Amino acid sequence: EVLGEDWHRLGEVVRRHYFLRAFSDDYVCVKGIMHEVWHSAAAKLLIPVARIFGALVPYRGADVPIEVHYNARPGDGTVHWDRVFHFARRPPFHFRSHMEHVGDNRVIEFVRFGVGMRLAVTAEDGALVLRDEGYIWRLFGIDVPLPMGLVLGRAYIEERPVDAERFSMRMTLIHPLLGELFRYSGSFTLGEEAGT
Repeated sequence: EVLGEDWHRLGEVVRRHYFLRAFSDDYVCVKGIMHEVWHSAAAKLLIPVARIFGALVPYRGADVPIEVHYNARPGDGTVHWDRVFHFARRPPFHFRSHMEHVGDNRVIEFVRFGVGMRLAVTAEDGALVLRDEGYIWRLFGIDVPLPMGLVLGRAYIEERPVDAERFSMRMTLIHPLLGELFRYSGSFTLGEEAGT
């Protein structure tokens, strides 16, 4: 729906990963290892506020087991993520969000309290690529622009095929003055899939 004909430019494993249909109760779970979960010293100051909104991962780690649960919702056409990080000697950390299509190849990924990131979605060399186009706060159905890019910088996310069953993922947040604030990267294997 978001990519149109460009859907076929994605690698097969990425297409299988995102087979969820709008207004269904389709479900996918992928499991993997986050080879790196990192944030800078400057970003550490932002984490307490980010946790209020349920955004960002507050810990650092290497080779962190993770599973990601994707659910479509039959009532509203959104897709919901529950990323469960298993850091050593900590309880599982859940990073939850949901995404909605807002036209053409644009989506908004929302965390708590209606705060969202606008993203342009493209297919590039078999990979699904999402580029940040700014932040919004949805108030009473109106998307109010937020100047969060001045604080967090710009996001880049990609999911790239590795082979028939595996894909890699990486996310970075780069500030124009402070440089890289957050990054994580890992590799995943397709797991449980359920469609209706």
